[in-house]
Amino acid sequence: MKPLLLIDIDGPLNPYAALSRRRTPDGYTRHLMRPAGWTEGVALPVLLNPEHGGELLALAGRYELIWATTWKDEANEWIGPRLGLPRLPYIDWPDMHGAAPAGTYWKTQYVVEYAAGRPFAWVDDEITDRDRAWVAGQGAGGESLLLTTDPRIGLERADFDALAAWADSRGTDD
Repeated sequence: MKPLLLIDIDGPLNPYAALSRRRTPDGYTRHLMRPAGWTEGVALPVLLNPEHGGELLALAGRYELIWATTWKDEANEWIGPRLGLPRLPYIDWPDMHGAAPAGTYWKTQYVVEYAAGRPFAWVDDEITDRDRAWVAGQGAGGESLLLTTDPRIGLERADFDALAAWADSRGTDD
């Protein structure tokens, strides 16, 4: 069985912190979006690099792709089509931005729960060493890769290479 690739949007795919620079990073296109969870009537600027869709599709041979974002299913409406991605399953967070164990990021416990013992790689800009330690303490340390991205830069070539290498190093079964 393929490992899961759990993908956050804001930070890894949308380097939102670059918006303060007033210059769109190379390769990115600015989109105005109005997902339901955002302030009514306000368009949200989102930066996307269309090449990331191809990179993720290339990883789909090694992983099962899953949205791990507060956009939840709206990622399939607003983000996936702009990147050329098919409809993906998503984590339906039971409690967003709530309390988390051992000082971890609020998503961490739900990521481990969603993986349910399956190996997984998780890409997010808010993962810390506390999250890595907590995941390892849950018995998923050797069967997980927690990849932190810089929200000013987003996913880079080295990140996609690291994801491919991790999947290849553990072998995948279809």
